[in-house]
Amino acid sequence: MAQALAQAGVAAVFSYAGRTAAPRTQPLPTRVGGFGGAAGLAAALRAGGFTHVIDATHPFAATMSRNAIAACAATATPLIALQRAPWTAQPRDRWTVVADIAAAAQALDRPAERVFLAIGRQNLAAFADRPQHRYLLRFVDPPQAPPPLADACVVVSRGPFTEAGDCALMRAHGVTRVVAKNAGGTGARAKIDAARALGLPVVMIDRPAIAPRPRADSVAAVMAWLAGHPARLGV
Repeated sequence: MAQALAQAGVAAVFSYAGRTAAPRTQPLPTRVGGFGGAAGLAAALRAGGFTHVIDATHPFAATMSRNAIAACAATATPLIALQRAPWTAQPRDRWTVVADIAAAAQALDRPAERVFLAIGRQNLAAFADRPQHRYLLRFVDPPQAPPPLADACVVVSRGPFTEAGDCALMRAHGVTRVVAKNAGGTGARAKIDAARALGLPVVMIDRPAIAPRPRADSVAAVMAWLAGHPARLGV
């Protein structure tokens, strides 16, 4: 999205949440950090003179998306969400679809396994009461504190990942089950393809519910939405 805006000569600002220590460089002016909730975002939109907002956050960043909806409503700012399509189960997939993180932890109420817990760093504590498992965790940055799990192995690696690479990783750690968020897209799909190739069961966490708003599933569709409206944009 940032590349398309830059190539089109659109004045825009790219906003990172600040979860990653060294985020990828973007071809747009960049800010890092939160806004202070919906009210803070609304104030930033007014102060910056922004006329449109593109919500390109992770599908599970529900609080950020809800804040964007509220802030844009408060400031009468047009909003569109760039949201990649969710993954759908293929014939050889062995998915158990659950509603949320708590349900995923409940699904692990079973004898000891080696679990690839591919959910990022924010929700690990929900699995602390399942200490019988050995967990494989993969982070972009080294953790600043030990994970809140009794038995965990941390791999620090930045994607993009490949099916072959994730197959090798899972074999090396003897993984018997994968827990993943349904992020969709191609960037994080390798672990799902690898689980299919290895015949491993997957606990698939469904996306959180977010209020309806205009959505697009491609950069081209967002650019079409913006066509005819040259303005300073918040991304």
